[in-house]
Amino acid sequence: MNAAVPGPVLVFGAGAVGCWIGGCLQAAGVPVTFVGRPHVLDALRAHGLTLTDLDGGRRDVAPAALQLALEVPEGSRPALVLLCVKSGATAEAAATLARRLPAGTQVVSTQNGVSNAALAQAHALPLTVRAGMVPYNVAALAPGHYHRGTSGTLAAHDDAALRPWAPVFAAAGVPLQLHADMNPLLWGKLLLNLNNAVNALSGLPLRAQLLQRDYRVCMAALIEEALTALQAASIAPARLTPLPAAALPVVLRLPTPLFRLLAARLLRIDAKARSSMADDLARGRPTEIDALCGEVMRLAQAHGVTAPVNARIADLVRAWPGDRRTRSGAELRADLGLR
Repeated sequence: MNAAVPGPVLVFGAGAVGCWIGGCLQAAGVPVTFVGRPHVLDALRAHGLTLTDLDGGRRDVAPAALQLALEVPEGSRPALVLLCVKSGATAEAAATLARRLPAGTQVVSTQNGVSNAALAQAHALPLTVRAGMVPYNVAALAPGHYHRGTSGTLAAHDDAALRPWAPVFAAAGVPLQLHADMNPLLWGKLLLNLNNAVNALSGLPLRAQLLQRDYRVCMAALIEEALTALQAASIAPARLTPLPAAALPVVLRLPTPLFRLLAARLLRIDAKARSSMADDLARGRPTEIDALCGEVMRLAQAHGVTAPVNARIADLVRAWPGDRRTRSGAELRADLGLR
C-alpha cells in the first residue's frame, strides 16, 4: 500500500459488514483486530477470510494473519474503530469502547439507521463518534466467506482526523467519501433499507424479490410513508440510486417488464445478495426493525403524520419467532392492507 496508514484499526462487531470492510483493509496491509461473536471468530480461525464481490473480485486472508478477539484487548490504542454491531446493541457497545479505549479515539458507525452515531456518542463521551454509511449489501456465503452483492461508496462525516484514512480505504478497494452533513445520506439509505423487512419476509434473494411486483408494491408503500414524514420534517434525503427518491414508489409499482427497463442499474444485484434482516430472522437474532421502520414511525408521529404500513410490517417482523412463515407477494400485500 502506497498510502500512509495512520495506525491500527479495530472492528467492533465483526459480522458481514465488519468482516468485509476490515478484511479489505487487512488484505491491503492495514493491521486490523476483529472483535466479534465466538461462532464468527471460530470460522475465521478455521478458514481465514475470503472476500468476493459482484464484479468478480476475490481477496483471501489466511487464518494466521488475522487478529481475533472476543473483547477489546487490554491496552488497545486503535487509530480508528469501525462500530459494526446491530443497532440494538449500540449503547452497550459504545459504553464498552469508552471503558476500554483512550479518550479521543476515532469511531465511525457503519450501522443501519439514522441515530446510531448520536446514540453511541451519548454513551461514549470521551470518544469521537462519527456517522458512517455502508451503501452495499454484504452476505455471509459460508464460514469466513463474505460477498459484496451490490455496489456503492462508503461515506462518513467529514473530520480532519478521518481525512488521512480516505486514501487508505481507496487503496484497499473500499473508497470512502467524507461529507459535511450525513443526515441526507443516512435517510437516503434508510429509504432503501425499508425493503429489508419485505425481503426478510419473502424468503427470497434480493434480486428475485425485486422482480416480483407485489413485493415492490409493499416496498413502495413503505417508502411513500417515509417520504411523507420526511417532507413534514423538512428533510431532503440524498439520492443514492439513479432514481430520485420521490420517483422510487412510482417506478417500483410499474409492471415488471417496464421496471426491468427503467431500473436496470437498481437491479445490478447478484443472485447471492440478501438482506441482513433475512439472516437475522433465519438465525433467530434480534432484527434492526426499530432502527428502520421504527425510525419512520417516530418521525411521522413527531410531525403529525402516520405510517401504518411501516407499523404493520414491523409487527410482522417482531412476530416472527411465533409465526415463522415466509409470505408470497400477494400474501404480504394483503397482510399490509394494500390493494
